[in-house]
Amino acid sequence: MALQDVCNWQALDTQGLSPHLPQAGGWAMPPGCDPQTFLQIHGPKLAHGTTTLAFRFCHGVIAAADTRSSCNNYMACPASRKVIPVHQHLLGTTSGTSADCVTWYRVLQRELRLRALREGQLPSVASAAKLLSAMMSRYRGLDLCVATALCGWDRSGPALFYVYSDGTRLQGDIFSVGSGSPYAYGVLDRGYRYDMTTQEAYTLARCAVAHATRRDAYSGGSVDLFHVRESGWEYVSREDACVLYTELQEPSK
Repeated sequence: MALQDVCNWQALDTQGLSPHLPQAGGWAMPPGCDPQTFLQIHGPKLAHGTTTLAFRFCHGVIAAADTRSSCNNYMACPASRKVIPVHQHLLGTTSGTSADCVTWYRVLQRELRLRALREGQLPSVASAAKLLSAMMSRYRGLDLCVATALCGWDRSGPALFYVYSDGTRLQGDIFSVGSGSPYAYGVLDRGYRYDMTTQEAYTLARCAVAHATRRDAYSGGSVDLFHVRESGWEYVSREDACVLYTELQEPSK
């Protein structure tokens, strides 16, 4: 059956079909309940999980995350990338709906490239966070779910901002987002110092994510580690979370 028959659409040209779609409101919708209301009442309750973190120290900004993408008891992707390069000096961690995160990072990447071409210099981390916050806040209340930590280095030095899809924008030294964040914060709050060496920062980030994956049912896989320096971001390593947790426990025996 043709789509025009289902929608009760009559072409203006009686001699043949019109190549143009009707104006808004011209479609006849089938009877039934509102789809959004139906899903809110009868739809499945999805429990998503992840562990992402970022912290600022004297040698730059560290970003780390697990690699498991899961929903309830189903694993959507066992080795997803949850730290996304935004610009040559800027990274972002992703937590929330994967499609929303990827889409908005693509939009942000495009806008930052255009701004860099217009202004002839790299945009600051603060301006990138403000731009992302302003763009997403227009969609508040429409089930957009993006929680990110923007990590970068600009003219003011290492910078770190937390941005949420409702427009929230916070600046700080430590952020952890996701279902495993309470466990990661426990490790970070105990071991964080601004004057850490680079190797101490790497160890702290790996330890925080590894312990979170051990306790959080929705986090796991491997631990991705990134380092943002003055020269740009660097992908440091990917290590199996279970192996890493075991190695971290050995010195305490």
